[in-house]
Amino acid sequence: MKKWNVAAIRAAKGKTKLGCCTAYDACFARLADEAGVPVLLVGDSMGNNTLGYSNTLPVRMEETLSAVAAVSRGAKNALVVADLPFGSYQCGDDLAMANAVRCLKEAGADAVKLEGGEEYASLIRRMTSAGIPVLGHVGMMPQSVNAYGGFKVQGKTPDAAEKIVRDARAVEEAGAFAVTLECVPHALASKLTKDLSIVTIGIGAGPDCDAQWLVMHDLLGLNDNVPKFAKKYASIADNVRAAFSCYVQEVSDGIFPPKSDS
Repeated sequence: MKKWNVAAIRAAKGKTKLGCCTAYDACFARLADEAGVPVLLVGDSMGNNTLGYSNTLPVRMEETLSAVAAVSRGAKNALVVADLPFGSYQCGDDLAMANAVRCLKEAGADAVKLEGGEEYASLIRRMTSAGIPVLGHVGMMPQSVNAYGGFKVQGKTPDAAEKIVRDARAVEEAGAFAVTLECVPHALASKLTKDLSIVTIGIGAGPDCDAQWLVMHDLLGLNDNVPKFAKKYASIADNVRAAFSCYVQEVSDGIFPPKSDS
């Protein structure tokens, strides 16, 4: 199995569609890696899925670094992308650069991801010029949920669609190797995928993107409720609950641990 890097991801555009997902710990990173997942995003979605927060905003940089390091230890072949959390890059380019460097140097990430288009183009250019691979993110941006007033599809009006196009092009021109398109109309995502030279990774953006994201907990059925654009490929939550229940019952009944002859 080959080691995925930025060059390999770029080369896949127009040739192979890539199924990518999130990961937050070494165990699941290893399993996804062994299954051939090419890109593992240590998303700030850890806030909802592993840390018990109601959204992504409370996730701290130290929490991100810990999770990225765990995933980097578990994955041998996948490209590991660190999702810069809210507040880690919005408070100035110098802080953003320092945090991005920590993701690669301390935690072992291969690249970083940040949300935003035109307004962050200069930062993306600075990062890529310093040798930090960047994955952009336009469309619906979860870190801006308070500004949106909720999680909503973006780009439905001509003006909003044009803004997303400008953002995606700005990310491309600044040197990002790929861009996430989240919750944008399928036709818009399709057009951007054709027009951009960089890889588009869709989530709730239709089937025409170069690659797709799924949150690991949705993919595996660890979350009971998943977004309508997602798909459960397993129902692990049911099996886990059943296993815990069986264990508790066997201990209560004196079946586990078994009696020994010694």
